[in-house]
Amino acid sequence: MAKTFRNLYPQLVSFENLWLAYRKARRGKRYKEPVAWFEMEVERNLLQLQTELMRKTYRPGAYHHFYVTEPKKRLISAAPFRDRVVHHALVNVIEPIFEARFSEASYACRRGKGTHAAIERAHWGVRNREWFLKGDIVKFFPSVDHEVTRALLFRKVADADVRWLIGMVLDSCRGVLDAERSPAWFAGDDLLAPAFRPKGLPIGNLTSQFFANVILNELDQFVHHEIRPREYVRYSDDFVLFDNDRAKLEDGLRTIPAFLESLRLKCHPSKTSVRRCAHGLKFCGFRLLPQTRRLNGQTISRFRDRMRRWQRMAPGCRPAAERITASVRAWLAHARFGNCEAMIREVLQDVRV
Repeated sequence: MAKTFRNLYPQLVSFENLWLAYRKARRGKRYKEPVAWFEMEVERNLLQLQTELMRKTYRPGAYHHFYVTEPKKRLISAAPFRDRVVHHALVNVIEPIFEARFSEASYACRRGKGTHAAIERAHWGVRNREWFLKGDIVKFFPSVDHEVTRALLFRKVADADVRWLIGMVLDSCRGVLDAERSPAWFAGDDLLAPAFRPKGLPIGNLTSQFFANVILNELDQFVHHEIRPREYVRYSDDFVLFDNDRAKLEDGLRTIPAFLESLRLKCHPSKTSVRRCAHGLKFCGFRLLPQTRRLNGQTISRFRDRMRRWQRMAPGCRPAAERITASVRAWLAHARFGNCEAMIREVLQDVRV
């Protein structure tokens, strides 16, 4: 029988954990207004939050919604700052329980991993294997089923109070992303199932990233134990299998969508395919070829468009020079991970801070 964990809630609601959660939640955001207001009376606010959690009177606040357009248009739903403190407090306690079971092939939102490490591993697969299977899940975050999420978390978390808090976080997501997905039916569903099964994890939540890793670890374990490719890498909901045996990957092309359906997720039929590594792989914003890796053309175009848009603005409306400089430096750090120095020099000719 799988080990379960109890008596977690005292640790979760301890002032030490809430203080650590607060410090993590404010990282990089100290000068934003909601964070500054919370920080003005931080001890009183944390004690109030602790009391609400201990008495179970805590209720999440309303989300703030906005769209980002890079790398594609997506709805971001940001929770109030005090709720983000609770999210960190929850993840602080339950993440170590699941981290021990996570696959080494999972790279998103994990310490010591990240985008560039995922690209390195994928590029190794492109250089050393003949075929790859690239998978795409249809609208992953809007499609995550809350009951599936609860079931996977509760396999390990047996503490009733922590389960209550997980339920509060999931319930706060109800309806947030309804407009971002299309109805989907699965085996055994009746006509009204899509309307009565809550779905969706807001992309802006720390808990959403962690819950995603818990859910997709089921896919990782299925791939490792059932398909057994020579190499496998996953970054969030983007995953790639590598092998020299095309038939093995073609079999995965049939079995992976069926397995994902058991998690109430669907593979995108036109974006999930088996191809030769020599033809290149698009992954995490790069095009990976056996001898080189380059930024996707769309990534370059988006950066250029953003710079030109800022430069066309009147001086009083333009972002601060520090923000533009930070944006350029972040893009350069990412671009230099590829073999594209000439392209970088060409792009920078258009940039004026």
